[in-house]
Formats: sequence, structure tokens, C-alpha cells
Amino acid sequence: MNSMVSTVRGIFTLSKSETSNSPSDEAKSDLKVLSVAWNQEWSGFIVGTNRGFNVYSCKPMIKKSISREPHESGFKVAEMLFLSNLFALVGNGNNNSEYPPNKVFLWDDHRYCCLRELAFKSEVIAVKLTREHIVVVLKQNIYVYTFNNLNVYHLIETLTNPKGLCCVTHVESKAVLACPGFHPGQVQVHNLRRNVIKFIKAHDSAIACMTLTLDGSLLATASTKGTLIRIFNVVDGTLLQELRRGMERAEIYNVAISSNLKWVAASSEKGTLHVFRLRPDILSFDPASSSSFIRGILPKYLYENERSFAQFSLPASTKFIVGFGSENTVLLLGIDGRRCKFDQADGGQMVELEHKYFFSLQETGDTMVVM
Repeated sequence: MNSMVSTVRGIFTLSKSETSNSPSDEAKSDLKVLSVAWNQEWSGFIVGTNRGFNVYSCKPMIKKSISREPHESGFKVAEMLFLSNLFALVGNGNNNSEYPPNKVFLWDDHRYCCLRELAFKSEVIAVKLTREHIVVVLKQNIYVYTFNNLNVYHLIETLTNPKGLCCVTHVESKAVLACPGFHPGQVQVHNLRRNVIKFIKAHDSAIACMTLTLDGSLLATASTKGTLIRIFNVVDGTLLQELRRGMERAEIYNVAISSNLKWVAASSEKGTLHVFRLRPDILSFDPASSSSFIRGILPKYLYENERSFAQFSLPASTKFIVGFGSENTVLLLGIDGRRCKFDQADGGQMVELEHKYFFSLQETGDTMVVM
């Protein structure tokens, strides 16, 4: 094991400027957004910057709730646990700095102190939190810790994973984790409770992004080609539906599946948010009962490329992640935030309901990692 756990308290010196809506004039010139990440149910999100981190709630409107800055080098990875006071932070400094990129700091904002730190021999690429587990993603390994005692519960090897691709479920009765496998285009799905692994050949090209439904029943993937999004049954790896983003290659930044299992949303470098409709019977279809079911793949007519149902346009190359709000609304997050609504009957162009500026363009650099 190449990890180490230690306990440190009160080491952060972050200001409690919770009511400030913008950085000071002195900070504006060098502020950069380094990461943006949802919490586990799209009710809030956290923004890591080169000066600290900010936390926002999304219900009923997008609103800043916590601001912890200034900070010497900021945090390149910032994750939150639902709307609680617990955060996981990875520093943006060098290996000799106080907050290096090879350590995960578990921050309790109620006590205003760092409870624990997890140290590794290599850089931490991503972190995921659930009520039961802390998942730390390195370039070729994933460590799964139990939250209550920070013991290593599971160690997973992966193909080289520079983007830190990993997703976990957050329903307490299930513990499913998906990450890259050992070959390009392959995904490995772990049932952490049962210690069962399922390998899925999702694409011919390398995986660009992936997501699980909140209950871990479905997996959505996109490859570096970026033309198709595929939906799989997590239990047996069956391909259930295939969605077409477009004909031209594009980098897909993020994919989300609504909690009611009706919709899929995807963002890409083309600047268009696509919302697709999931088949109503996607979880009830039994492929074993079909005489034309071959080698775990459904007959093509059941998942023929389906075009998006609703769309929303942003400037091309704008990096943003997506999540679902109440009813038929979608949330988009980047250096700013938007809430859009689509017509569930007719689809088409979405209507913008809210646009929140976190930072002005002159305050931010062009660096942002979508988590």
C-alpha cells in the first residue's frame, strides 16, 4: 500500500468570508477556477480555485453559502458530502508545499479544522465521497477507504487514468463503483458490498466520461470519439440504449442521468447541452427472453442511435458540467451557473430560467477541470 493516514487539526488559515460575493480587487487579477464538482444529489456544488474554495447551494436558487479564501495556492480538487460540513481537498501547490497534490485533506467546516489527511506517493487526480467511503483516484490505482476509521477497504488497479475517471453510487443500501478497466474502452464495475466485479466493453476508443445512476442500476459512458453515449445495465453489462450526440468528433465533458431514470444530459466542447429521453422500460427489459440476444448485446433495433430530445446552446469550448434539478430542469456549471427548463412533451430548445455569475471573465484564467 502506498498511502498513509495522519491526523492534523487546525492547520488551515482560511478566512471566513461567507457573505462576500466577489474576491477583493487585489485577488481579481490572478483568480483561476481549478475545479467544479457537484455534491451527490445535485443540491449543491463546490468550486476549487487557486485562492481557496467556495460552496454553493442550488435550492431554490443558486447561492454562495461558504467562501474559504484567500489561500496560498488553492485547491485543484474539491469535493463535498451532500450539504454537510465535510469536504475533501487536494492542494494545488508543489510536493514541498504545505498542501501538496499528493495529499487529501478532510476538512470539517463546522469545527473549522482539518480532521485527517491521506498521503500518497503520487499525485491525487480525483476524490469521491459517500457516507460510507472515501474514494481516492491516482493515475493507475484507486483507493477505497471506509469513512468511519479510514482503513483501506479496497484497492483497484486501472488503465492509466489521467482524468481521474471514477463514479460511485450514494444510495446507502448499495455500494457500486465504476472506473476504467485494463484496456481502452473497457469499464470495470465493482459491487463493493458483495466484492463482485463486472467488466464491460463499452467502446472501441478510450473512455472520456462515465456516470452511474444514483441507485447504481445504470451506467452511461462516452468515448474520446464523442459521438455516442451508451447506457448499460450494471448487473450484467447489457447495452440497453445508444444515444447520438452528433456525427463529428467532440470531447464530451460530462454525462448525467436523472434520478427518475427518464432523462440523460450531456455537455461537450461543441457548446450544446443535449438532453435525451431514456426508454421507459429500460430497467424492466429482460434480454435473456429475446431469441435474438447475442453475446450480451441487444438487437440493434432496440438501441438504434437516438437523437437528443432537447438542447441548449452555449459558446463553443465552454467547459461545463450538468446535473438535474426539480421537475424538468437542468443545471449547468462552469465559471458561471445556469438553470434551464425543457418541455417534457415537445422538447426542442430549452429556456433559461437563471444565470448566476460566480466570477467575471477578467477575474478568471482559462484553467478548469470538470469533475
